[in-house]
Amino acid sequence: MILDRLLKPRPAKAAGAKLYAGAVAQARSAPFYAVMGVRDSLEGRFELFTLHVVVLLERLKAQGEPAAETSQAVFDSYVRGLDDAFREIGVSDTAVGKKMKKLAGAFYGRLKAFDEAAATLPDQAALSEMITRTVLEERGEGDVEALTAYVVGAREALASQPLDTLLQGEAKWPNP
Repeated sequence: MILDRLLKPRPAKAAGAKLYAGAVAQARSAPFYAVMGVRDSLEGRFELFTLHVVVLLERLKAQGEPAAETSQAVFDSYVRGLDDAFREIGVSDTAVGKKMKKLAGAFYGRLKAFDEAAATLPDQAALSEMITRTVLEERGEGDVEALTAYVVGAREALASQPLDTLLQGEAKWPNP
């Protein structure tokens, strides 16, 4: 009985893992690649997964200690997912650490750029520029307007969901 309580994951950890899994499933939606022009590559998927995690973290920001704990659990799941992906494609143990350090820097750069762009909303120019630079890799391809509208809609959809629902690991994403 006592051991069960000690070994049972904290609710925030389970919720964070569930929210991350939902973000990954959403980021794998075909319209992002087939319609909006996100490159179906390791880099393109990384950018789209990261964008979804950043939108989730923004929603949970400044919502109290349970949300902060859940937010940390989402981030931990994200890092674990990247680490697992590297190992699955055969990156050596010594190289994984170097790659993870580089991706952590990229993540925090994306998070900062997103926060700055979101602060200018409802003007979408900064958000569109950030999406073009990161997710669409400045290739001159892709539907930046559609992807920007999706991100704005995702922010609104998450904002309209009760915090308690998110803290249970449930997030409803809009259709891409």
